[in-house]
Amino acid sequence: MSAPEDEVFMRRAIELALRAWGATHPNPMVGAVVAEGGRVAAEGFHEADGRPHAEKAALAALGRAPGPGATLYTTMEPCSTQGRTGACTAAIIASGIRRVVVGATDPNPVHAGIGYDVLRRAGVEVVTGVLGEECTDMNLIFNHWITRGEPLLAGKLAATLDGRIATRSGQSRWVTGGPARDDVHRWRRLFPAIAVGAGTLMADDPSLTSRRGGVPVGCPRRFVFDGRLRSVAGAALPKVYTDEFANRTVVVTTQHAGMGYVRKLRDRGVGVWVFESAGTRVPLAQFRARCAGEGINGVLFEGGSDLLSRALIERQLDYLMVYHAPVILADERAKPALSGLRVEELSRSIRLADVRHGQLGADSLVRGRVVYPESVQVDETLFSLG
Repeated sequence: MSAPEDEVFMRRAIELALRAWGATHPNPMVGAVVAEGGRVAAEGFHEADGRPHAEKAALAALGRAPGPGATLYTTMEPCSTQGRTGACTAAIIASGIRRVVVGATDPNPVHAGIGYDVLRRAGVEVVTGVLGEECTDMNLIFNHWITRGEPLLAGKLAATLDGRIATRSGQSRWVTGGPARDDVHRWRRLFPAIAVGAGTLMADDPSLTSRRGGVPVGCPRRFVFDGRLRSVAGAALPKVYTDEFANRTVVVTTQHAGMGYVRKLRDRGVGVWVFESAGTRVPLAQFRARCAGEGINGVLFEGGSDLLSRALIERQLDYLMVYHAPVILADERAKPALSGLRVEELSRSIRLADVRHGQLGADSLVRGRVVYPESVQVDETLFSLG
């Protein structure tokens, strides 16, 4: 039975889990708290792949047998398999703790609920689902990877209230304010990879790194979608091909690109993935499969509009984050956030599920899982992606 203080301790466990934001792939972020007499007695979190799981870290931090009536709080169902670090259920039972409160159930269908059964058979009271939505939400990438066996492809947009990402002249800096842009850098820290189209790369010359105050600069894998390698044609190359993280950049292209440009990139240490394609667009399903084969479990698509629209049209976008600024352009020639579909009935629209809302200064964030209708009508004339 849930107790009034359970949410308080679970929130602390969530805070602990988030300390490892982006550091645990391919594992989930998990936090744990041992509470005695209404107070935190010990706490721990999973720091990185290969490190102790959160429950074991918390028990080790306690350094003694739990007191009578102690409760262990954990943001995810304790593992029941041996693995590299041993089953957490065995460690909990051996510790003598008789009550365990859990946030989210293990999403792996092979293991889901088994940890609960193991603990209950040993006489441990198990309470589940405390702040379950919050505990599930922080492991979006892991949950998708473990249930689908493929990377989570997420999109990010910064738009005006009327759905525009740039003025008719192409000005887009800055649609949103500082807090929203800082939040983007936080998400960049979470995702193992970021992707942009060649148009965005040439227009904005972004660094695609994670820069936050007091934290060392981080650089995920950087993917550039450029089916014709037009971003390599100029004398001055974009910074992602020349900076200190150039070896973290991979250009995704097609066989239609010139091999001279491919060699030019590879000579600089930039990776190149070449896909067979009837046209100059990179098939996103093939890209997803290549990422899965290389163990890349999440990619954040940051634009531009053509690339994100193509991901929707090909039904390859799993998750979408839209930052809305309190700005209105009311200009039909301003750049739309997304385009390319013909929707005549709302029942055939693309929708978001499991929606989360956030406020970042004057801007708002709406994010959720992309749900596609059975069929959509595509206007192919709007696209020149390559």
